[in-house]
Amino acid sequence: MLTITNLHISVDTTEIVKGINLMINEGEIHAIMGPNGSGKSTLVSTLMGHPGYEVTKGSVEFMGQDLLALAPHERAQVGLFLAFQYPKEIAGVTLRSFLFAAFKAQMKARHPEMKVSSPIKFKALLEEKMKSLKMDTAFAERFVNQGFSGGEKKKAEVLQMHILEPHLALMDETDSGLDVDALKIVAEGVNTMRKRPEFSALVVTHYARILDYIHPDHVHVMVDGKIVESGSKAFAKQLEDGGYEKYLQN
Repeated sequence: MLTITNLHISVDTTEIVKGINLMINEGEIHAIMGPNGSGKSTLVSTLMGHPGYEVTKGSVEFMGQDLLALAPHERAQVGLFLAFQYPKEIAGVTLRSFLFAAFKAQMKARHPEMKVSSPIKFKALLEEKMKSLKMDTAFAERFVNQGFSGGEKKKAEVLQMHILEPHLALMDETDSGLDVDALKIVAEGVNTMRKRPEFSALVVTHYARILDYIHPDHVHVMVDGKIVESGSKAFAKQLEDGGYEKYLQN
């Protein structure tokens, strides 16, 4: 599904990512762990098309297409999704309106032969998804993320993922700032998506806590812009216990 080859990324001429190689197959969950400043968020933001990052070398292929040649909205339309570490607020736009607009744009791009969903049908779909995530359906009438707690913002991100049904979700420290109950709900939302065999995810995290609930197929350690070691889910526990000191000394 995703093949990253010798990817180098710079910000204002400073190289942050220094030659990443990574392959994610359909149905796989990969986790990237590492200390702060190792380039994890830079990687996923660049994959989504953030204009503040410059790819200086390497290639990224997503579902047979040159991902780097696509604009951010085109990356979303072919099935890429980014859950932000710090979700933005959008004043004056209700969550329902935001999601309905995104849903229509996605469906039109992916299934041009299909008739666009009516507002009534979408309302039913949205409320069904919200209830499955234990979200109060009244949240749909609130402005996007405005006045939401940290956990509510992250649940709203997972709700977007359920509505848009991406092929590959990039989750940038989605566990940041969550209490245990909110973490479990977010994890359940991701695990529900795994029932779709074509769904994959790249989970970026600083701690192994979320990996107690989202079970990755592969865990990678990223230090100083490079993947320095990879392993199974059990490897994440080793990292939690031992930290990153041995990688920082090399």
